[in-house]
Amino acid sequence: MTSTPPPPRAISALRLAAGASVTGILLYTYVIGIPRQGASLVDHFGYFTNLTSLLTAGILISSSLISLRGQQVPPVLTSARAVAVACMIIVGVVYNVLVPGTGSAPAWVSATLHAIFPILLVLDWVFVADRPPMPWRRLWVVLPYPVLWLGVVLVRGATDGWVPYGFLLPERGAASLAAHVAGLLVALLMSGALVWTLSRVRFPRPTRWSGARPAVSPSERGGDPTVA
Repeated sequence: MTSTPPPPRAISALRLAAGASVTGILLYTYVIGIPRQGASLVDHFGYFTNLTSLLTAGILISSSLISLRGQQVPPVLTSARAVAVACMIIVGVVYNVLVPGTGSAPAWVSATLHAIFPILLVLDWVFVADRPPMPWRRLWVVLPYPVLWLGVVLVRGATDGWVPYGFLLPERGAASLAAHVAGLLVALLMSGALVWTLSRVRFPRPTRWSGARPAVSPSERGGDPTVA
């Protein structure tokens, strides 16, 4: 993976604030909602939205702290951010297109985690060019995390009966479960391909970020070449 220029300090600070805010929202929803329902912290973060948002927030916080110290973000964190963006796209699409309005969280929490946060992540990925083009041979890295999550959920569904989403209930049958799992993995690969493609987008970096002062020609100074 090729090296890229570090992001502006303002961008790093905004990523840090976004990561901290999302972490705070997730803890807030646990404190005010989940205990009253008798569920555990494990169940709370058993939901793909909650767990993925928490991991993404951690990636943003970690990479931002590294950037603010003037150090290069390691490639593994950049790859992790690419995977996180791909997964959060799925979170946004599934909730807003397939199952809009479901869930028991306050409306502002759902809007933040299912719309605002994914959109900001995509905009950040596209417009802040501190990521190299992601190599296509590494597209497979979008799969291990959701596969692991699905495995844990399916095992829990078959043992203690708890699943975060109705379409993963064991009583729906093996064929239904296999179809939904395959659909999710295909969607994740498609989302990953979009993120990998967007990593090749390049926009001119604003001069004020680079710290360089643009050259001024004598004509722009009034035509007198002796004016400093």
